This record gives sequence, C-alpha cells and structure tokens, in this order.
Amino acid sequence: MNQQAPIASDDAGKAGTVRLTMAQAVARFLTRQMTVIDGETVPIFGGVFAIFGHGNVAGMGEALHGIKDTLPTYRAQNEQGMANAAIAFAKASFRRRFMACTTSIGPGALNMVTSAALAHVNRLPVLLLPGDVFANRRPDPVLQQIEDFGDGSMTVNDCFRPVSRYFDRITRPEQIIPALRRAMQVLTDPADCGPVTLALCQDVQAEAYDYPESFFAEKVWLPRRLRPDPQERLAASTAIAAAKTPVIIAGGGVLYSEASAALAAFAEKHGIPVVETQAGKSALPDSHPLNMGSVGVTGTSAANTLAEEADLVLAVGTRLQDFTTGSWALFKNEGLKIVGLNVQSFDAAKHESLPLVCDAATGLAELSADLGAYHAGSAWGEKAGRLKTEWQLAADAALAATNVALPSDAQVIGAVMRTRSSDTTGDTTLVCAAGGLPGELHKLWRAEKPGSYHMEYGFSTMGYEIAGGLGVKLAKPSSDVIVMVGDGSYMMLNAEIASSIMLGAKLTIVLLDNAGYGCINRLQMATGGANFNNLLADTHHVELPRIDFAAHAAAMGAVSRKVASLAELETALAETAGETRTTVIVIDTDPLITTDAGGHWWDVAVPEVSKRDAVGEARRAYERALAAQRVG
Repeated sequence: MNQQAPIASDDAGKAGTVRLTMAQAVARFLTRQMTVIDGETVPIFGGVFAIFGHGNVAGMGEALHGIKDTLPTYRAQNEQGMANAAIAFAKASFRRRFMACTTSIGPGALNMVTSAALAHVNRLPVLLLPGDVFANRRPDPVLQQIEDFGDGSMTVNDCFRPVSRYFDRITRPEQIIPALRRAMQVLTDPADCGPVTLALCQDVQAEAYDYPESFFAEKVWLPRRLRPDPQERLAASTAIAAAKTPVIIAGGGVLYSEASAALAAFAEKHGIPVVETQAGKSALPDSHPLNMGSVGVTGTSAANTLAEEADLVLAVGTRLQDFTTGSWALFKNEGLKIVGLNVQSFDAAKHESLPLVCDAATGLAELSADLGAYHAGSAWGEKAGRLKTEWQLAADAALAATNVALPSDAQVIGAVMRTRSSDTTGDTTLVCAAGGLPGELHKLWRAEKPGSYHMEYGFSTMGYEIAGGLGVKLAKPSSDVIVMVGDGSYMMLNAEIASSIMLGAKLTIVLLDNAGYGCINRLQMATGGANFNNLLADTHHVELPRIDFAAHAAAMGAVSRKVASLAELETALAETAGETRTTVIVIDTDPLITTDAGGHWWDVAVPEVSKRDAVGEARRAYERALAAQRVG
C-alpha cells in the first residue's frame, strides 16, 4: 500500500513563508522571544509545563518535541501545580521572564483556572495554552466537551475569560499571528501584565499554514519605564512637601520595577519610614533603619503605629488591598492624603488618591528631584527608630528557641531563620502562601535581599507552596529555596515534590502539622464561632486520619524526617543543607498560638443574629470596629 510521506515542519511554503502547523508556529514563535538580563540576551520563556491528553498531544505535543533542545518542556503531575510553578517562576524573575503551560481539553484545562485567577490578582504573567474543541465540529461532542443548550460556541475554556488579561480562541491557523503578538504585549506590559489564555482548537493545532518568515524574527522585549505626567508629579510633590508625618508603603511593584535602590535612596534623602505589603516585603532590607516591616492586619507594631499617625501615604506599587489597609481602618489621621504611585491607573487612583501613573524606579527618582531638600524631620525619624527597636524586641521573644512539646509557628520560623536564612547561607528564598504562616512570616521573617521573600497572598492559594517552590528554584537555581507549608495546604497539592525530584530541583520543605486548618480555626474563634470543621478533631468523623507525612514524602522520592522538637528541627535543617534531593522535614505545632504583638483588625463579617452569646458579643465588637473604617 502506497503511503504519502509526511510534510516536514520546516518545509518552505510560498516565497518568504514557512509551512508549519499552527502548533509548530506557536512553539517556534515562543523560541524567538527574548529579553535582556544583566546585559545578556536570553529567551523570555523559561520553558513550557505540559500535561498531554487527546486535546494537545498530537498538536502541541509534537510541536514541543521539535524544539525540546531550544525550549525545555517540563512534565508535571497536576495542571494547577504546573501553572502555579510557572507563575512562581515569573514572580521570582520579577516578571522579566515567564513560562507557558499547555493542557488537554476539559478537566486538565479547568484545573488551571484557579492558577489563572492567582496570576490575575497578583498581576503576574503566564501563557496558558489549553486544548479546545474541534473548530470544524464534525465529531461533536468530543470526549470532555460540555454542551451549552443555548450557545453552540461555548466550551469549558470560556471559564478563563474573567481571570485572563487577554483571551482568544484559535479556530483558524492564521489567527495565531495577531493573537501571539497581542499575548506578548500583555505579558510584558507593566500595567496590564497578567495571565493570557489562548484556547487552541485541537483540529486547528494540526492544520498547516504558510506563515510569513517575519513572524518568527527574533524580538527583544525590554521593560517599559513609564515617566510621570508633569501635572500629576507637581500635585504629588506638593502634597509630600507639606507632610509632617509621611509614610511609604512599598508594594510588589517596587520589586517588579527592580526599584529597591531607588526606594532606599528616596527614603534616606527625605527621612520617610517605609512599611511593606506581603508582595513588597524584601523591597528594602529588614536591617535598614527606615524599614518598619510589615503593615496592616499582619503588620508590626512599628509600621502600624506610624501608619495610624501618617498625614501622607506614598503608596508605591501596591493595590492597597484590605490586609494592607486594615480593611481601611488603619489610617487614623483626619487629614490623610494618599499619593498612588503605580503603573496601573486603576490602582493609582484608589480611595481618592492623588494618582502618579509611572514606573516605580523612574517615578521615585523624578519625585525626589522635585522635592529637593525636603526632609520629614528628625523627630519623626527618631520616633520610627524607637518603634522599630521595640518591635524587634517583641519579635525576638516570639522567635526564641524553646523546648515546648508543641511549638508555635513563630518558634518554627525562628528555628529556620537561625539555621538556613540568608544570614547563614548567603542566598535563601523563603516560599509560602496560605493559612496562618503568611501572617507570622510577614511580621517576623527578616528578608535582606530583594526577592528573598516569596509569598503568594494576593489570592492566598492553598497548595501553591510546593509547586511555587519548584518555580522559584527553576528561576533561581543557585538559591537555597525553603518552602514552609501547613498540613492542610500540603494535603491539597503535594505532587510536585515528585516533579522536583525528576528535575533535580532541590527544595527544603518544612511541614508544620497542626492537625487541621489552624488559621481558620483561630479566625472562627475570634468571630465568636464554635470550633467546627477546621481542626480534624472538630470534624464529623468516625476515625481520625493518622497521616505519616514523612513516609508520604519519602514515597515520592524525597529525603524526609519527622522531628520532635525545635532543637531536632535545627539539627535536621543543618544536616540536610547539603542534600541534592528535595527534603521534607515534619514537625508538630500548636494550632492555637499566634504572635500577639503587632497586627490590626480585619473586617470579617459576624452574624447579626445568633442563638449563641459568643456570636452576639463578637457582633457588638465588630460594629464598634466598623466605626473606624474610612468609607470611600
């Protein structure tokens, strides 16, 4: 039987074109996108995470195989996990580089929707390439295809629309030309940055087209440094120059702009204390005399006291979410003015701020020039210094070593810092996400280098930690990546431990087992609720699970230990520092203890009506607290 020879992927088409399948065109395009890091031109895509199925294995799978020596493809265990890892890679790279993720149609695609929302909230770039239905609809309904009774064009990938900065469905091979160009604009734009979803119809992935060779020309993407508008700059500098008790809030935008040096210079010249959001922590070294630490609900006493008294807040690269503002009850000064320095006008103008739409590094430099010799004054600086000293004493007490049977999260943090922080290893990156740990780490972890504190708290995604650690390690292979995770979050998404073993990407995972969702249990208690359905002991159960986390991690190939004390934890951390494989160290902790020092009220609605007295009392306290909120 005669068989027609397959058309090679690099066959020439018409003059000035190359004939490729749509999937091959996507893959080749990705390899041609570049950026410049430390003077070296490098690929802007760090790789592609892929789990193949019938919706992408023949198209994208074959195309990625063809470029595997140029653009690596990483095999993950879970679609959400791989997308989380890709997002963490972008965050650890300060948004200068990023990754793509491809999945099959159906549940594989939808597993990435949570990650898309995570990236959307945190303004982080990731290219999502889920498989989709047949554009020609001949075999409809195909495996894993939903059917909307009133809309024949609807597919599960429409779920990505509200959590994507740009969404497109590719139903013809030539549509990828404008779609990929638009995707790159969004992924590299400092203001519009976020997830891009290109849903790739599976039949179209395999269709060939004569693509113009110019489409595959190498292109270098450099960060846009937006300068402030002169009128906005004048209004901002005038407001700051009149301030007696100003404070700077440093958000994630400082890090993404790589503006740490500009922030330090601005704060020092003008004598303005700096407080940090979760995303902005590490923008200024913790040891810097003007760094007052974390602000808001999980803030230090120093930062929150100054924020309460501030007559002006310079909010740099922050979206001013409720944890930062104490649900807008933190700022007490009646004459408060806010200057919103941000690349995104949506964020810059929040809460009647004076908007200063610009790049953080550029804006701080130009604003400083406008302010000239302005200085907030020695009294304000001296007060900040006293408050910082007082906070450090309180933090030292929370972090101190102890021989208690069940240590607190803070005491475990202290053990990790004493053994494996940047002060002891030279290059450590701390990774965490959800639960009670982020609050304790925000207050207590002492980050000295930009990006050494990696927290996903914009979406507070349980299960991010281990996959996120993998992404950080791929972005920063020389860094000692420490992942701190609770037992609840570990149970939700731990499979990327196996991926880290496969890739030789060594993580040190410290697993704090408090036998439940300790953070939410404490919140439940604080709002008058009964202990219910959070700690395992308070769930509806016939028998409580006895999970051997160390054995579980070992079964995936990790080096693992269960330790019985903080002293054993420090010994295990020291002894495993030289391990080449991912290491999991498990320690039991107390679910009820949290650091009392610092912090601020958070708006969590309490029922107006309840038969329980504790709820009624909590409601009355809640109503009193509401009176302090700044409305609008």
